[in-house]
Amino acid sequence: MAYKKPVQKFTGKIREVTLGENLKLGGESVLPFYSFDGDTGHKPALGMEIWDVYPESWPATIVNELGDKARKPAEWAKYVEEKYSPDFICLRLVGANQDAGDKSPEECALVAKEVAEAVNLPLVIAGCDSNEKNGKIFTKVAEALPEKNIAFLSAVEGNYKEVGAAVGLAYGNIVVAESSVDLNLAKQLNILLMQLGVKPEKMLMNPGCSAVGYGFEYVVTTLDRIRLAALDQNDTTLQIPIIMPVSFETWKVKESVATEDDVPEWGNQEERGIAVEISTAVGVLAAGANAVILRHPRSLQVLREFINCLI
Repeated sequence: MAYKKPVQKFTGKIREVTLGENLKLGGESVLPFYSFDGDTGHKPALGMEIWDVYPESWPATIVNELGDKARKPAEWAKYVEEKYSPDFICLRLVGANQDAGDKSPEECALVAKEVAEAVNLPLVIAGCDSNEKNGKIFTKVAEALPEKNIAFLSAVEGNYKEVGAAVGLAYGNIVVAESSVDLNLAKQLNILLMQLGVKPEKMLMNPGCSAVGYGFEYVVTTLDRIRLAALDQNDTTLQIPIIMPVSFETWKVKESVATEDDVPEWGNQEERGIAVEISTAVGVLAAGANAVILRHPRSLQVLREFINCLI
């Protein structure tokens, strides 16, 4: 009897969301990279992180390569676009933190507008460590850049009304719903934003991320459960593309920040950071992420090859 390969079919499908002018995320009706089962949707997108302040904690090779551009976000963004060609750029407004300059929402909006005018790539805007301040920052940035399909990372339980109303309703941009590695919390926040009036095609999800070795198996299983609920159970509230800020988590763990003087047996510090970033990104992409944010150019190169080998 001839072997007949089984095909797993689902009734649900992930919505398609357009970032910027034409970067489409989502659209899949099968598990990640399961092209043998059906339509895998749009290719996962790879973004690169830049800051609005000088990145003193970044690997020396990156900072040295950037030179003076590391102090000028618009020039930094243009350099990244031209040299590395990521799918999008993530501007992280670190300078709004109290210990990094305490920039006002108006100052943040000015920086974001300069970056947006300098590049052609889609933008993701990430805030500071204060969810309360992020609500005000995102309002001003969205006001300065209306109807640009910029994704704002993120709306959380404490500020979703302010962020959703300004970003998604008043100024027509994309709201990223961020929860804490729990399917029910992710579902609840999506529902709250939809009830507020934000359209699903103007939403992305960040269900919570960590670096490998730091509860990462729980991140992966949560992503698995979200995707299975969306596809197999046809849960429309979870049929939203997922974006994961991998670099935010991986470059702050001890494996990435411990110097070679502290732990010489661990080897080169930069190589360790790259390894953690790549491993984390591969894991979340295989579990259902539609986009990841990276910091190191070599991580971008490896992840691009990884995706191209599987699609």
